[in-house]
Amino acid sequence: MNLAVVGTGYVGLVTGTCFAEMGNNVFCVDNDKEKLEKLKNAEVTIYEPGLETIFYRNIAKKRLFFTDDLKESVLNSEIIFLCLPTPQGDDGSADLQYVLGVAESIGKILKENGDKVFKIIVNKSTVPVGTAKRVADKIAQAGVKNFDVVSNPEFLREGFAVDDFLKPDRIVVGTNNEYSMQRMRELYEPFVRQGNPIIAMDTASAEVTKYAANSYLAMRITFMNELANFCEKVGANIDMIRRGMGTDNRIGKRFLFPGIGYGGSCFPKDVNALIKTSAENDSPLKILTAVDQVNKAQKLVLVEKVLAHFGGDLKGKHFAVWGLSFKPNTDDMREAPSVVIINELLKHGATVSAHDPVSARTAKFYLQDRITYSENEFDALNDADALLLLTEWNEFRNPDFTVVSSKLKNKVIFDGRNIFDPSKMKELNYTYYSIGREAVKGS
Repeated sequence: MNLAVVGTGYVGLVTGTCFAEMGNNVFCVDNDKEKLEKLKNAEVTIYEPGLETIFYRNIAKKRLFFTDDLKESVLNSEIIFLCLPTPQGDDGSADLQYVLGVAESIGKILKENGDKVFKIIVNKSTVPVGTAKRVADKIAQAGVKNFDVVSNPEFLREGFAVDDFLKPDRIVVGTNNEYSMQRMRELYEPFVRQGNPIIAMDTASAEVTKYAANSYLAMRITFMNELANFCEKVGANIDMIRRGMGTDNRIGKRFLFPGIGYGGSCFPKDVNALIKTSAENDSPLKILTAVDQVNKAQKLVLVEKVLAHFGGDLKGKHFAVWGLSFKPNTDDMREAPSVVIINELLKHGATVSAHDPVSARTAKFYLQDRITYSENEFDALNDADALLLLTEWNEFRNPDFTVVSSKLKNKVIFDGRNIFDPSKMKELNYTYYSIGREAVKGS
């Protein structure tokens, strides 16, 4: 098939590349000239494991193209995917200006060129319930009739997005048009050869499904974080509790790891958008309001431990930080707990040197030059009063503690991701703080 993907951000670039990998001709459209120039020169503009290989291959095979020409892309494609940003507004709602703006442009393009060929417009962006209708209304305002708007939410995990797209758990397609459903099914059948379902539903249900999935996962994480804080008060061990819960097949093992709060581009934005939409429809989801509040507070839990250890005075203290991205295997810093934590340390008069395997360049957008960025994890430790672990990159899991001890001023670690075993830290004579587990006091 000939496809257009409007927007070459995280979702758009993965979507376009993976569709091309299955033999489709894909026209990726963007109005960011600097980004387009990089893409046309075969430069991947996001960090995502596994993407580079298929990106290069499909450019070489002349199945993947990059352009700023929306008109030609729309007219030459049967299915047009909208992969546009829907940033969180000041009131928590999703900002639909980009989605609706492109919808209006598509309507004008189709009207001016005769409206002869049936077009399927697909909302791939995460959008509030009712957006498919608003997009359809925008296109119809131009006098266009020969089209359908489909809701096809993405369920891509950053760090695993290519695998998630090529081997999805499920595909959700929202439409009441039989032809659109047939064509969407044909498009996605190569991805579900192992029998995973393509689930047909109405557009409103498809829109809510994406928000419901992310909000539920955010709720699980938040419950474990709050439970971990309780465990510290009563002398329980959250790791043991997690294992006891995870073996219950009604619960399962995933999203039960406590830490310093969720971040990224999806969970915070989607939780707040669903809170806003539910309030607007006079059916407030009170549990999600609590989830959002608890998550914001959780990002400061490690700072509270730091303050308590140093008697409330951080002036002149220097801290090493390992990990800046909101999770491993991505350079995404959006809503990252590290930003909140580091800003709080700086506010208390401390200095920070940090290392992250891939996100230093991204981090500079959020933290600028207020901290020092180290080329490797051990350089970040030089003369630090303590080490803070904020992202669970694999390379941090088993460091050379002889080197760590030689570089740190004090053998003190604040572990926001429970990477290390407290018993090992005790053997090594570290003072060690984690989440939901008893602190270890070194001599």
